[in-house]
Amino acid sequence: MRLSDLKQGERGRIKSFHSSELELKLMEMGCIPGEEVVVEQIAPLGDPISIKVAGYSLSLRKNEANEIIIER
Repeated sequence: MRLSDLKQGERGRIKSFHSSELELKLMEMGCIPGEEVVVEQIAPLGDPISIKVAGYSLSLRKNEANEIIIER
């Protein structure tokens, strides 16, 4: 399952990344495998997505959230 598949209020744990292109950027922002994420808000048109990870809020574009593989 991908982070972009979660609905507002749902949570999951980061398992891996789909591609290595954004992996370093996402890890620098706190999206590290094993870290729990909670979807806080989703914009009306679905982009961006606000998540809570590593104790802070982070906004991601839908294509970035689509790169994060999670487990529930």
